[in-house]
Amino acid sequence: MTTTLITTPTFSRHSPEPWRILEQAGAGPVRPYDNTALPGSELRERIGAADALVVGMDAVTADVIDSAGRLKVIAKHGVGVDTIDVAAARARGIPVVCAPGSNSRAVAEFTFGLILDANRRITASHQRVAHGEWPKLFGPELAGKTLAVVGFGRIGRLLTNYALAFGMTVLAHDPYVDDAGIRALDATPASLDDCLARADIVSLHLPATSGAGPLLDRRRLAAMKPGALLVNAARGGLVDEEALAALLVEGHLGGAALDAFTHEPLGDSPLRTAPNVLLTSHMAACSHEANRTMGAMIAEDVVRVLAGRQPLRPAH
Repeated sequence: MTTTLITTPTFSRHSPEPWRILEQAGAGPVRPYDNTALPGSELRERIGAADALVVGMDAVTADVIDSAGRLKVIAKHGVGVDTIDVAAARARGIPVVCAPGSNSRAVAEFTFGLILDANRRITASHQRVAHGEWPKLFGPELAGKTLAVVGFGRIGRLLTNYALAFGMTVLAHDPYVDDAGIRALDATPASLDDCLARADIVSLHLPATSGAGPLLDRRRLAAMKPGALLVNAARGGLVDEEALAALLVEGHLGGAALDAFTHEPLGDSPLRTAPNVLLTSHMAACSHEANRTMGAMIAEDVVRVLAGRQPLRPAH
């Protein structure tokens, strides 16, 4: 019997299939411990007896990996592996697997929901009506507006389709996608600075780079079009959150809709009291369908590796 340590509370939340895959293979799944990522000290303590590790947003650092005497595979319950030291795992001969494409539609739909909500102030109206008010809150229609999609992978491309269906113009920036690939989806290639200057809405869909600092620092946030909306359902480290809160208070930006934060849970952040902010709990990938698919994909690869076979979906 082998042991699979599972730390993410969303693993197999809405389908028993991933549990069955692990149990039937004798992979001894251990159910999640909490509703948040484990601190490094606790993860180091628990990982010693694990043959496989399934994580969500836990920071799997080199010292965590060095604490794992039996570990044979690390599985990300999701797509981005920027919280895992893949190089350190590779140096130890431990493959890292993930579930590419499994949550793309869920995140793209959620992102477009954030855009609609923030623009037409749906949640803001609900909160005031629930407290006995009856406000008439105005906001812009999307038709004719410009959306900048920063990161033109699966999620960015799906979001582009939704935006075009609403009559929007789409700018796209991604240094790893050639201009022809962007134009093929009826979007216009643009530099990051051009996206920020021209877009009514900027939506981020790319991983954060460890140690690089926020992609949107105060200078770039201040360079955004006055009154623009910033949407981030990717990674919290992409945005200087204090600068964003200040620019919202100053009125330079029209709003922000955020599902990812530098520190999670959010805690005592100036964003909590900034005006025109929509905050959600890193739940863009939490559709029933994505949860089922993600769990099954990584469970299959965990079983393959523990059986001495090559994984189908190695992280790069």
